[in-house]
Amino acid sequence: MIDREHDLPITRQAEVLKISRGSVYYLPRPVSPEDLAIMRRLDRLHLEFPFAGSRMLRGLLAAEGCKIGRRHVKTLMRRMGIEALYRRPRTTKPEPGHKIYPYLLRGMEITRPNQVWAMDITYIPMARGFVYLAGVLDWATRRVLSWRLSITMEAAFCVATLEDALARHGKPEIFNTDQGSQFTGAAFTGVLADNGIAISMDGKGAWRDNVFVERLWRSVKYEEVYLRAYDSVSDARASIGRYLDFYNGRRPHSSLDGVTPDQAYFNKLPIRMAA
Repeated sequence: MIDREHDLPITRQAEVLKISRGSVYYLPRPVSPEDLAIMRRLDRLHLEFPFAGSRMLRGLLAAEGCKIGRRHVKTLMRRMGIEALYRRPRTTKPEPGHKIYPYLLRGMEITRPNQVWAMDITYIPMARGFVYLAGVLDWATRRVLSWRLSITMEAAFCVATLEDALARHGKPEIFNTDQGSQFTGAAFTGVLADNGIAISMDGKGAWRDNVFVERLWRSVKYEEVYLRAYDSVSDARASIGRYLDFYNGRRPHSSLDGVTPDQAYFNKLPIRMAA
């Protein structure tokens, strides 16, 4: 979104896009090799045991011979953008000034492409460091409509991913996300509202509300990310891009009766599922 070679100063571009100047000039603090190794292990444990909180994860790491405090585990989980996935009382407050929208998909039958889109962010380990992957998924056909990598979880790269999906594929009737601050801010919800798209958000900690994106991340990580050791962001981008092309165009899905997401999306094959 920010063009560093444009005649318009970067400060003014940030004002127009309504993003903080700090995020434009942000340089991530280096993470120690020890912490990076623990984060990679936490990522695998979180996929295997999504219900595990910092206390259980600390115990699982300790059983593997890794000595780490619970507070350190919580810090790393926060940096990775992960938390235990289970239903619990609403004891946390939303980001100040951010509106939380209701979950609209419960009991809904989703039968066609562009009826519901969903979006999420996940942590991607590299050989040295890590990035974040954001993706927009068509719920009915499982097709990945747009994706981006970023070194931060700022809202700007989520907005860019959303706008790319809209430019390429029109618009859905409903757009579903979790309650992360990237998705509840005015920059993101404003794009949806301006396009007349109904906004749906998962219940706090209710991973099943966006289960198909969670399944996508499992596929991406076990079939691509964990088999690689990306040397750079550009290396990660190219390799993940190749995998997502395979995922959309060649990988058959049992939930789609053996056809690919591309076939289901572009041929508008009949689909029956309840959210």
